[in-house]
Amino acid sequence: MGTRVAFVVALILRFIYGGMHIVAKGAFDEGMSTSVFVFYRHATAILFMVPVAFVLERKTAPALSYKVSLKLFVHAFFGISGSINVYSIGLSYASATSSSAISNVLPVVAFFFAVLLRIESLNVKTFQGTVKLTGIVLCLAGVIELAFYQGPELKSFNHHRLLHHISNSHAEVTAHTVRNWLLGIFLMTLGTIFWALWTVLQGPMLDAYPSKLLNTTLQMVFATTQSFFIALAVERDFSRWKLKLDISLIAVLYSGILVSGIGYYMQVWVIDKSGPVFLAMTMPITLLVTIVLSSFLGEAVTLGSVLGGTTMVGGLYCVLWAKRTEQVDVTKDETAAPVQATQV
Repeated sequence: MGTRVAFVVALILRFIYGGMHIVAKGAFDEGMSTSVFVFYRHATAILFMVPVAFVLERKTAPALSYKVSLKLFVHAFFGISGSINVYSIGLSYASATSSSAISNVLPVVAFFFAVLLRIESLNVKTFQGTVKLTGIVLCLAGVIELAFYQGPELKSFNHHRLLHHISNSHAEVTAHTVRNWLLGIFLMTLGTIFWALWTVLQGPMLDAYPSKLLNTTLQMVFATTQSFFIALAVERDFSRWKLKLDISLIAVLYSGILVSGIGYYMQVWVIDKSGPVFLAMTMPITLLVTIVLSSFLGEAVTLGSVLGGTTMVGGLYCVLWAKRTEQVDVTKDETAAPVQATQV
């Protein structure tokens, strides 16, 4: 029963993330500044997170030292504000489907960094180690495939684009896509790498400040401040800071409340009930949701995005399967050891 409920929650979470790729891309296509979007998204998130953190952890949270505050500030800059700013710029140049596809690389990149930091192991002499290495190579191949091959657009259920207006001819749009697609894929991949490194470093960060909710909330507060100054430096046209009753406002509220706010708690809940591997295994559902939503909303879905995403999903499952198999073997060995000791 618990696993079934965890799967339902994870499925809802994947729908939330799938919708995020769609609405954020729609806002950027309408002309919203990526840096302003990131600031408003973070600001909306802390309006949701700060009161909750204050109510739940105001009595149990440990004292915050200057050294820990500085660490939280640096983690927020390179992780939350830095990665999302870079990723959002990349999304503005590419497509919602490609964005959703690249998100599948996150657990694999995080595993790679964990190996470099000796948090995880990679023994290529074992079968599981070879499978892990194959998964890393497949993810790299998927990114390259996504970057250099777009392919034809797949037929959409809806021939009218609902989220943004088309002011250019088809030839102009195609030329713009060809010129900027590679940059978009590169920036989204770079943003994913930053976020994966931030994810891995959260372990040591939680050792320094063990309050999970307040830890994340403080980083979000720092990231909001950082994003404000980044937006102020990048976007000098203050007319682009105004939010109207359109897709831009929907994207800000959606990303701030559902993704950065509620989505975080859902992830923590699923990990607590079924573990991080289970949550990571549901990530490809986001790609499927994004493709379906894009088709119904009339957004472009290219064959290259689907093929590249499928390759990355294959790489993700290779790493997750090998890791899960190793964990099962370790559990069996730990169970068998006391029995053997008793027999002796």
